[in-house]
Amino acid sequence: MWQLYLCLLVAMAASETVNYEPFLNSKKTYEYKYEGLVRVGRELPDLVESALKLRCTFKIIGESPQTFVLQISTVDFEDFNGIPGKSDFSPSQKLTKRLSAEFSQPIVFEFSKGQITDIRTVPGVSNTVVNIVRGILGFLQVTVKTTQSFYELEELGIHGVCQSSYTVEEDSNTKELIVTQMVDITNCQQPAAFYNGMALALEDKLSKQRGESVVSTVKHIYTVKSTADGGLITKAFTQERQYFSPFNVKGGNSQMFALRDIELLKVSDTVDKIVTGQVQSRGNLMYKTEKDLKPIPVVMIDLNDPAPKILDLIKRLALANIYHVDSASSTDILDLIQLLRVATLENLEQLWKQVSGNDEHRRWFLDLVVGVTDERILKFLETRFKVGDITANEAGQALVVAFNHLSAEPVSVALAQEFLTIPFSKSQPLLWNTVVLAYGSLLYRYCVYTDPCPVTVVQPLLDLAVSSLNKNSEEDMVLALKALGNAAHPSSIKTLLKFLPGYSTGAEKLPTRVQSAAVQAFRLLAYRDPHSVQDIVLDLFVQKTLPAEIRMMACMVLLETKPSIALVSVVTEVLLEETDLQVASFSYSLLKGIAKSRTPDNQNLSTACNIAMKILTRKLGHLSYRYSKSMHFDWFHDDFLFGTSTDVYMLQNESLIPSKLMLNGKIHFIGRILQFIELGVHTDGIKDLFAGKVPQLTDFATIMKILSDYQNLPKGRPLLTAYARLFGQEAFLMDISGESIQSIIKSFSPSAGKESKVWEKILDVQKGTSWHWTKPHLVYEARFIQPTCLGLPVEISKYFSIVNGVTMKAKAEINPPPKEHLGELLSSDISLQTDGFVGVTKDHFVFHGINTDLFQCGVEIKSKMVIGLPWAFDLKINAKEQKYEMNLTPRKTVTELISANSNVFAVLRNIEDPSLSKSTPMMPETEDSKQGLPLARRILPTSRDEQTEESEVKFRQCAEAKIYGTAICIEAESKRSHYLHEYPLYYLLGHTRFSFQLEPAKGATPIEKIQIQVTSGKKHPPGVSEMMDISRRVFKDTRDEVPSCEEHNLPSSFPAYQDLDSTPEPVVIVKALGLSPPAKPLGYEGVAFYLPTAQRDDIEMIVSEVGEQANWKICANANLDKSHSSAKAHLRWGAECQTYDVSMRVSSACQPESKPSIYTKINWGALPSVFTLIGQRIQEYVPGISYIMGFYQKYEKNPERQAAVTVVAPSPESFDMRVKIPERTFYKKAIPSPIELVGFEAVNLTMST
Repeated sequence: MWQLYLCLLVAMAASETVNYEPFLNSKKTYEYKYEGLVRVGRELPDLVESALKLRCTFKIIGESPQTFVLQISTVDFEDFNGIPGKSDFSPSQKLTKRLSAEFSQPIVFEFSKGQITDIRTVPGVSNTVVNIVRGILGFLQVTVKTTQSFYELEELGIHGVCQSSYTVEEDSNTKELIVTQMVDITNCQQPAAFYNGMALALEDKLSKQRGESVVSTVKHIYTVKSTADGGLITKAFTQERQYFSPFNVKGGNSQMFALRDIELLKVSDTVDKIVTGQVQSRGNLMYKTEKDLKPIPVVMIDLNDPAPKILDLIKRLALANIYHVDSASSTDILDLIQLLRVATLENLEQLWKQVSGNDEHRRWFLDLVVGVTDERILKFLETRFKVGDITANEAGQALVVAFNHLSAEPVSVALAQEFLTIPFSKSQPLLWNTVVLAYGSLLYRYCVYTDPCPVTVVQPLLDLAVSSLNKNSEEDMVLALKALGNAAHPSSIKTLLKFLPGYSTGAEKLPTRVQSAAVQAFRLLAYRDPHSVQDIVLDLFVQKTLPAEIRMMACMVLLETKPSIALVSVVTEVLLEETDLQVASFSYSLLKGIAKSRTPDNQNLSTACNIAMKILTRKLGHLSYRYSKSMHFDWFHDDFLFGTSTDVYMLQNESLIPSKLMLNGKIHFIGRILQFIELGVHTDGIKDLFAGKVPQLTDFATIMKILSDYQNLPKGRPLLTAYARLFGQEAFLMDISGESIQSIIKSFSPSAGKESKVWEKILDVQKGTSWHWTKPHLVYEARFIQPTCLGLPVEISKYFSIVNGVTMKAKAEINPPPKEHLGELLSSDISLQTDGFVGVTKDHFVFHGINTDLFQCGVEIKSKMVIGLPWAFDLKINAKEQKYEMNLTPRKTVTELISANSNVFAVLRNIEDPSLSKSTPMMPETEDSKQGLPLARRILPTSRDEQTEESEVKFRQCAEAKIYGTAICIEAESKRSHYLHEYPLYYLLGHTRFSFQLEPAKGATPIEKIQIQVTSGKKHPPGVSEMMDISRRVFKDTRDEVPSCEEHNLPSSFPAYQDLDSTPEPVVIVKALGLSPPAKPLGYEGVAFYLPTAQRDDIEMIVSEVGEQANWKICANANLDKSHSSAKAHLRWGAECQTYDVSMRVSSACQPESKPSIYTKINWGALPSVFTLIGQRIQEYVPGISYIMGFYQKYEKNPERQAAVTVVAPSPESFDMRVKIPERTFYKKAIPSPIELVGFEAVNLTMST
């Protein structure tokens, strides 16, 4: 009997057991109601937002213990575009119908112990719908533990494999468990979110420590009821927020707000099984992104049957941009790219046949088809290369852009590799360079997303490098090394070492240019594998037997690895013992530039460099700019997480010519560094020609004679090598040989005959010629896509596109026409009529919101800049008599030369009703907008009450030249809704418009034409050579003759030069007249005279207003005293040159021990009030600026209306400066000189220790 009681007790206890582990009974049907909402905007009062709402009911029906069917019904889709509280949601019937059709298909999923492991659908269900299903089923994916009130897990969800933090609270009365789950989706081990187009923007972790541009939070709340089967989820509520700013989210942001609300309606026994038919796996609960990323977020068009739409759009764009750049249609290029991306390869081939015969259509097609991002574009271009139906120029432009936009997938890399073996790729040197460099760039992007990156992809470049080394081909070696530098593949290090002395036998015999290219190939590797690169380049830097250029490049690369303070200390110790002043100067300036850096990436390195500066400055701080230098400039703003940096590198040697010049610019934004552009010139050939020869800069004849010896250079050695890097990748490489320069000189030589290409162009212009060129280009496309709890992707995208255009017409009459050679033109009368237009339109979009192939909902920042410069003039030239005349026709209507517009819009689009898309300014137009606010309030509100006021600023200013019937006007307009001081973003977001335009002057007599006449006399002004010789004498003569130069002996002014002959002949006469017959011409006339004597050269210029009552003039004169090495100038203007005056004198001066020096003094009399105001404003900033520049200052009562500057050169490398103004004196010693100061004996370019 006791056994029976025991069984009863156990059964009763079991009936009281509480089980919260999520469970679905395969014999039951669960019915839920669902509501999902997403809203995008700024969540500030009276601003427009966009939103979507999806409602439905769904059933979960059991098929087996772990297999269930999801059945969705009563779908209702609504959208919103307006001001919350003032507008309502609107039903979208067509989209509801389309979604209902797809949702009606049965969806099968596997579920066990709170985990969904597989989702299966019938074929044809779109990826968008499957992701929405993931958002619905996500409420089942929860881990419940009742033994802990708080626990953390790493688990799979719709956002990927992410860290979750759980808290649980039990209600024992209702047998319900409240589970709160917080998901950290910013640091997922396997994120579903991904970037596209950002591979070339290096991540800056130190910048991210200062702030983020994207912050996301996800919170789930589940109500789990205990049942006999297990835990039943009766309610599931999710709230997700994403904050985005182009800058720091702390300074204002756009917000995406998503809600998901699911509630159980009933549970019933399953009556009938669902017939699912053939289903296929669509993966687990993790969000899946479409591979081809079809929907461009700012475009929503019908993509069915794309080929005829592409052809029609190309024709319309070509026609609209023939005579000007049509800014109204410039954004259509994104529509065209979207259509091209869905076209098949057969479509592309068919379109090529249709457009290739028309130059305009052909160019538009080739420029934009490269926006296709998968293997189709490679196969299309491969056919063109093999068939040879495009030019080398077209091929190079298309290939470099196509490789840049290409998705870095294994199949794409394999196809891209084929271009290295196609004979057409080597048909022209510049094309071959482009192919090789572009392939290396593609590998870099491929390796960013592929770890480990297979060596097979870089093997062709490794083979190219080894082959060029074996053939001892300098040109091929440099190209291969630069391509390997682009790829930055870790496996290439071993090959790069073969080109470096100390690592490979015979490498020291390679040309310096090759060794330098090998060192620079480590620059991107410095980011990927800094420690390996540090070991190599530090070893190169300390080898004092290497060429100075190699050591300097090694130091530059070493600092790009962001070395530790210990490594910087090693560099410092080496420089303390350094005897090569080129290496010492360059390395010191590198450290000095970084020591002052404020960008986050140099945060730690700048500290180490500051310590190095304190040690090195005493020894190296005095070196002048005749030694190798690096200059670094940067700034960074924490509130904006934005900054820029610029580096200038100038590598010198014993030659007159720098061996290498480099300039690069970087943009620091949203925690990344984009190496925007780098330009460089390598001058090995020219340097070799000038070896041991140091002519004066003014001795042009000697310089040209030296350059003409280019034939003596080693075979294949160019005079110059120019290159350009875009986004950190070398994209352009060109060798400029002596033959090329000689060919250009011969083409323009007066002795050139009919064989010259210039002759051919002259014949064309005589017949009448026209030329038109356009270049549309998608410059930048960057996208960040992250799933939401609803299964909808929230996207942050940036697009930058440009349309360039040039149109020109010209016709010339030449009398007599040339018959044998170009020099005959110097005896002909030439009349040229031309008109045309050059313009560019730049469109920039930033999108934040939901983007699918069915609908879009979000916020867009749209900005457009238009530059359009039209011209129409005729030109008359008589070179024999040195008479030149230009006639311009003034603009009769308003012509915008530059305009810029930007605004923020709340947008809503869906594919079922493309024509009903909504794009509403986030700041709606209101009648009571504030206008004409005072300047202080326009820029920065002064009180909290003002900070929420809507403000509007309008500005217009014109400068009229009524004589010429023309006015130049500037218009600006801005409108802001919220000027919250703590949110800098809001200063920038709103409606902004700016324009710079030409228009007829109001009230002016209509001008028929503006005529400019230039007549040269027989006398000529001093040439550049003579002027420089005189200037040098100012410094040099003081070594032989020390004049008396006490400051009180120098006159404060000098009389105007008036010793002109009775009928002096002018050097040049210039007239600028406004002609309006029968009225007399009005305008200005300028006359210049030059009277040289043995002792001095006198120059005088007079500018007079032309007109019966006009007496306004400018009188300027100057003289160069050849015997006393001094110069003086006097400027007067106003009525008969008597109203205002300024004079200046520059002379050599002597100091103790005869140190070369120069003294400059400026005196002024009456000045216009605006000059006085500007001077006062400048004077306010002088003390602060001088302090920043390191000048000492003291208060002194100096002469009024006078400024004096004394420069003393105590050594060839530096000078002292003293500046006196009426109330202050500023002085600084040992300022590094940008040039070697003359008057000193040549110094040895070494430094003893």
